[in-house]
Amino acid sequence: MSQTRSFKTERLTTSAVMLALATALAMVCAIIPFLNLPFGGGYTIASMLPIVVVSYMYGMKWGFFTAGVYSVVQIVMDLYLGKGSTIMALFTPNSDDFMGYGAAVAILIVDYLVAYTLLGLGGIFRNKIKNKMLALVLGTVVALSLRYVAHIVSGYIFYGAWAEWFFTQENFYSIGGWILNTFSGKWLSIVYSIFYNGLYMIPEIVITAVAAIGVSKIPNIKKSEE
Repeated sequence: MSQTRSFKTERLTTSAVMLALATALAMVCAIIPFLNLPFGGGYTIASMLPIVVVSYMYGMKWGFFTAGVYSVVQIVMDLYLGKGSTIMALFTPNSDDFMGYGAAVAILIVDYLVAYTLLGLGGIFRNKIKNKMLALVLGTVVALSLRYVAHIVSGYIFYGAWAEWFFTQENFYSIGGWILNTFSGKWLSIVYSIFYNGLYMIPEIVITAVAAIGVSKIPNIKKSEE
């Protein structure tokens, strides 16, 4: 019984530290202008890795719980950042991002609660691959890739109408012209969502996977069994 209590205390403490670290990294990146894209999303420099590590150490069940808590923390953090934050804009009627309260709630669910809770899949290979580095790196790629998919779905449904305008902007004129001549309708919306969310999620996946290689060498990062 004492061993069980000791394990639960260790798991809770470690998870709390990892949550704090993930939140601190995300918050620092959120207040640096050039790391953030104009319509949401941005580079967080491997801020999600601590959540993936928790899932690897303690399993996906606990990983999903921790990731779910982190998704709520992300909402609170975005609200804390003030009126210019994504969430505040979604719920502000005179904002350019306002699409109605129903859409705002749906975006909140998909882009935050679902997307970040999927990080709990970081431990998917913990008992399938013996090599710690490989299990952690592959788990990182799977978890973050599925978060990317969640944002693609949200972007297609809620922001696809901006696709044509987006690809006519000067920064994307070279590739935008080809895309606009090749795709239209729903396919243009899908391509736009893949492209836009890929601007930050693909680099984030690569950076976090590389960081996971280094983290896997830390002796304390190991599977724990109750």
